[in-house]
Amino acid sequence: MRANSSTSGSRPRRRIRARRSAAVGVSLAALATGATTGASTATAAQPRAAAAAAADCSAAYRIEQKLGSGTTWRMCWRYDGKAGLVLEKISYQPKGETKPIKVLNSARLGQIHVPYDDGSVEYDDLTGFGFAQGLMPLKATECPGGTIKSVKVPEAWDPQNPNVKGLCTTTRSRGHAYRMQGDTANKVYQAQGKDLLVYTVNQVGWYEYMTEWRFQDDGTVTMNVGATGSLSYDDYDAGDGRGWPIGKGNRAKATSHSHNVFWRLDFALDGSTKNRVEQYDSTVTAPASGDRAPKTKTSVTKVTKELAGDAKAYRWWRMVSATGKNKDGHARSYEIVPGVSTKYPGRSYTKHDLYVTEYAACEKFATHNPGCGNGAPKSVDKWVGGQTLKHPITWMNVGFHHIARDEDQQPMPVHWQGFSIVPRDVTAMNPLTPSELAWQNGHWQPRS
Repeated sequence: MRANSSTSGSRPRRRIRARRSAAVGVSLAALATGATTGASTATAAQPRAAAAAAADCSAAYRIEQKLGSGTTWRMCWRYDGKAGLVLEKISYQPKGETKPIKVLNSARLGQIHVPYDDGSVEYDDLTGFGFAQGLMPLKATECPGGTIKSVKVPEAWDPQNPNVKGLCTTTRSRGHAYRMQGDTANKVYQAQGKDLLVYTVNQVGWYEYMTEWRFQDDGTVTMNVGATGSLSYDDYDAGDGRGWPIGKGNRAKATSHSHNVFWRLDFALDGSTKNRVEQYDSTVTAPASGDRAPKTKTSVTKVTKELAGDAKAYRWWRMVSATGKNKDGHARSYEIVPGVSTKYPGRSYTKHDLYVTEYAACEKFATHNPGCGNGAPKSVDKWVGGQTLKHPITWMNVGFHHIARDEDQQPMPVHWQGFSIVPRDVTAMNPLTPSELAWQNGHWQPRS
């Protein structure tokens, strides 16, 4: 992914790996219905017939999946010329709920910022290096049991073949959703969790980015970007402390670099964008005289103005519905759960983990944003200016410092970075609760 050295004094250009155009064009019928991976798997993740409350988009751009637990996820999709896959009008309907619960207006990548350790170059892959145009075609074996939809790529590298079979929707098992020993030794309550998986693969230089969205049957949404592909063969000239020896001996050092991935989420809990933001911090104090253990107290801060926030131990945030409550009378919300991150201190916009800004239609990318014009700031940190939050937009920054290793050849194993949003009081109980335990809500007492 690193630029070639410039010998003429001109600005360095990033090495672009040759892209082969698809050998077969996609028919208009395939574009309208989505190309399936085969007759034997076509029913697993097909868009279902539109219900009265289904997402407001045509069948070709609708994703609707009912998982085995009874949970249904609905959403629309489109493909942006810079951001790539954009998911919109996302709703969640667990069993027992009579109608879908709106979660997000939209969810999309906000940027992939890649600075190199030797200071020679840095890239903004979405706005500056054709991320969207690098959509890769997928094979049936990459989308087992699912559907591969055809995507018309804006400003495609090959204008004669803009349609790429590159969007997979399928289901995946994730292991135990829960397990609990019952009142008797031979009674165990357990369930295996299931996810709706929506993903694309985009090639940028020598890297291939797997952008996946996992919608769990318990209401959790996990967003991940996985980097794979290959180390650039032209990138083995790093000095000591800025690279790692790859191959025999100690001479060819692959240059280290960072991947700082931003996501942009527009919440619309229960259909309203007037959500409230809250920050929670817990303080642990040493045991006082007579106490048997330390004490922990949690306090809440109402975030009413734009925020540049930092994750730390005993801190978390949630987005709270302005209108909806669960059957216990508690306000619905989604908790933001940051993933493992190496925060990059080299730029002002990567110095914080979470930004919350007031909605502006032109603010779409966390760095080098091209849309606002008229001298407007071009990065998310500059948009945090004390404005009152009426329609909050969430930006999450997750960093990964890539120091290559011998095992990165060849191909390079996927390294993942991401985060989750987890339902907090969206339903009155675990949405996967077995019917025999449905009475155990709140401070329950064993039945005689």
